[in-house]
Amino acid sequence: MNTDALRIALAQINLCVGDIAGNTDKIIAACQRARNELQVDLVVLPELAVTGYPPEDLLFRPGMHRRVEHALRSITEHTRGIAVLLGHPTQTALGVYNSASLLAGGTCQMTYHKQRLPNYAVFDEKRYFIPGAEPRVAALNDFKLGVSICEDIWDPSTALATRAAGAEVIVNLNASPYSLNKRQDRLIAIRAAIAASQLPVIYANLVGGQDELVFDGGSMVLDSNGAICVAAPEFEEALVAIELARTPTGITFKGEQYTPTRDEENIYRALVLGVRDYVYKNRFRGAVLGLSGGIDSAVTLALAVDALGAANVTAVSMPSRYTAEMSIEDALAQAKALGCECHVVPIEPPFDAFNTVLAPLFTGRAADVTEENIQARCRGIILMAISNKTARMVLTTGNKSEMAVGYATLYGDMAGGFAPLKDCAKTLVYRLARWRNQQGQAIPERVIERPPSAELRPEQKDSDSLPPYEVLDPILELYIERDLTPREIASRGFELETVKRVAAMVDRNEYKRRQAAPGVRISERAFGRDRRFPITSRYHEQDAVPER
Repeated sequence: MNTDALRIALAQINLCVGDIAGNTDKIIAACQRARNELQVDLVVLPELAVTGYPPEDLLFRPGMHRRVEHALRSITEHTRGIAVLLGHPTQTALGVYNSASLLAGGTCQMTYHKQRLPNYAVFDEKRYFIPGAEPRVAALNDFKLGVSICEDIWDPSTALATRAAGAEVIVNLNASPYSLNKRQDRLIAIRAAIAASQLPVIYANLVGGQDELVFDGGSMVLDSNGAICVAAPEFEEALVAIELARTPTGITFKGEQYTPTRDEENIYRALVLGVRDYVYKNRFRGAVLGLSGGIDSAVTLALAVDALGAANVTAVSMPSRYTAEMSIEDALAQAKALGCECHVVPIEPPFDAFNTVLAPLFTGRAADVTEENIQARCRGIILMAISNKTARMVLTTGNKSEMAVGYATLYGDMAGGFAPLKDCAKTLVYRLARWRNQQGQAIPERVIERPPSAELRPEQKDSDSLPPYEVLDPILELYIERDLTPREIASRGFELETVKRVAAMVDRNEYKRRQAAPGVRISERAFGRDRRFPITSRYHEQDAVPER
């Protein structure tokens, strides 16, 4: 045994919450490949790898903990000849820990319990876990590896305590979800831990989609100076080998460095991964969506085809009396270019039928938004019927700007199983469309250039009901993600009455958002887990007492 060298593999794998047997098989396969093909001494897997992350209230099920115990025994038995460090829950008389165990030589050599339990944004770990209290250090080939889990690395004092316990390297197991700028935030946190402890960090992260969360991988190794030595790819599974060597000046690391994605590519790949895993992990055979000829449905179709393959995506154009001919033409042209089927199903017959049925109830009342919404609901019924018949999930096409102000129809264009663009502002949707076309034409240029319209009444444009998106989107970001008041937002160069109007629309449409399909989270504050406002509330920011 070479005590001056150690080979480690980071197993950045895609797991499914609750699939204990399936996850166990993937873990064993990764460990056996790491042992047989890469000849490593240790394989490191993500946080809560056995259960998937986050297991949420499954942690209250005694049967799940029995399955976890069985899985750990099976992994220990089938990975002889290699050491395995992996995450799992541990049920004790005191409560449940978020743990990491080192399995080697047919036994469990060591178990560490996560000390810092995040309880903010999408995290709710204090509901399920109790915190550990002690650092743990494992010896392997005479290298002393301090073990920590995810949030632990965000507190430099934990790294300092790990060094005091004798560690030479920190191995940090993660299930860190993606959001914009998250990679930079991670680097800042890891480098702060390195600065405090003077120890290098091996950072192993989960990859894959789980409900609205996407885990982007991007596992990496930083040396004691904070320099990146090894970097795994993002948004895909990988088994990354690392060579540690002890030298007179310290421990060195060798391994591959993949170039990280940036800007629109970064977001687009997160959306593709989120769609693929949500559809297939929920056992649907593909996706179906309404293709209107507008920008949102066009980008959603491109995402669906890139995620699932053209053969597994059905597009449906559902024109009404108000639909422009160019909308149908562009929808058919895009579907043809992407290679997926597209059906034209006019909604005039069901729309006429609803108008006839409702006519006695609406006598003496002028046409208004009611008739517009009936059109949207006709489309929702058609898409859900196709979904039922073909086992393809309906993808809704609304964006964050629309969801924020309620510019969407309940049980109409909001009807569906998953909303890929739910956390993407309208202006971002246009940026994604342009980026995707740079990789190969996927969206007709006319769709990008023409003014957006719901086409539910003659000559309708979004700007009839909303401020221009270039004005609306920054207001929404400041109000929803930064919690600024209308006056604070207006002080940044926006017209106060416009800001108040936007804030009022956001406030009164909470009931719609509560019924919306889940969608991929990409921002620091998405609708859903991140933002928990009461539906019934008489508090409105625009009525707040001004600051003195």
